[in-house]
Amino acid sequence: MSKWIALLRGVNVNGITIKSADLAELFRGRGFDDVRTVLASGNVVFATDADAADLKTSIEQALRDRFGYDAWIVLVRHEDLTAVIEGFPFERSDDRHDYVVFGSDDHALDALLDGPALDDAVERVSRGHGVVYWSCPKGSSTDTVFAKRAGAARFKRTTTTRNTNTLRKLL
Repeated sequence: MSKWIALLRGVNVNGITIKSADLAELFRGRGFDDVRTVLASGNVVFATDADAADLKTSIEQALRDRFGYDAWIVLVRHEDLTAVIEGFPFERSDDRHDYVVFGSDDHALDALLDGPALDDAVERVSRGHGVVYWSCPKGSSTDTVFAKRAGAARFKRTTTTRNTNTLRKLL
């Protein structure tokens, strides 16, 4: 049985409210084992023998059916998350927020790096395996050049961002 993490995009923001208990119930109802939700931002750890390709599609449809919103997720193998966290390339600092942008499409992750150059004094980005690493000053995670780029509608279906502190809680 494989252990997975479903990272839901856009949950508990912009009027899409899903209680953790309801989310866990949905995953248990799909027959998944060892289900636990982490924080209220759409993070579900679970175990299953289901095929990864079918898994993503079936979870997204179940979310749409149950909660009535345009659901998109990124699936991460639980065993891969440690490497993602350990691969964070920037030095940790108390005055910065460190994020990982996960993607279900490598072309979208590459596109996040295209565009005007970023000011390294403000924010840093680096491509990783299936992710883009991002570090920015605290309090600026919605208004930097990269934040605006990552928030573009064209990335809605294929990417989602998590703080590294949240990711550690998923292990």
